[in-house]
Amino acid sequence: MTDPIAPLSDLERDALAELSNIAMAKAANGLRQMVKHEVLLSVPAVEILTNAAAVELIAKTDNPKLVAVRQDFQGTFSGRALLIFPEKNSLELVRAVVGGQLALEDIVELEDEALAETGNIILNSWIATIANLLKSALKMSLPVVIRGDSKHVFESRSSTFVLFLHIKFDIRHKEIHGYVALLMDIPSLDELRTLISEFVGKVTDQPGTA
Repeated sequence: MTDPIAPLSDLERDALAELSNIAMAKAANGLRQMVKHEVLLSVPAVEILTNAAAVELIAKTDNPKLVAVRQDFQGTFSGRALLIFPEKNSLELVRAVVGGQLALEDIVELEDEALAETGNIILNSWIATIANLLKSALKMSLPVVIRGDSKHVFESRSSTFVLFLHIKFDIRHKEIHGYVALLMDIPSLDELRTLISEFVGKVTDQPGTA
């Protein structure tokens, strides 16, 4: 197997970014059906970080208060999926999802429900698409909305590394930035990187690098 601590190769990084954008296109279609409005989702960057580095990266972006939707997944590789927004952006996202005609107090009441539904669509689409393209099967838990600083959001007893995706929403002409993070232990990350390597080998007609 590939060394789980080694960085992704350029081909693996490109493949993961492409898989992520395919998954986000599927998620955007699901959101489009929910909000009855055009939704664009893209993944400009993909990284593998330690938990500590992910905590530091989020903290550096001047986001002391975060809102996240959390779902655990189990299967060929297991871990925890997070959709993360700065608290100031979460209301903007909810307003875009439920419609700008609602009063602020109504939006606040609907915030957790709308965030959970949005997170469920995005995280399920991402995980299911990645698992399908990598010929793996994964099961997802129900979404939970959590709030806190970056240490609280990335808190995990078993996860060592974070597959970290910067994502960009465009809903109702509002551009909203957030993050998708997959928290995994070393064996799960190792298995994911092996699957990505095999996928790269198939699409390039070359043996996997794992």
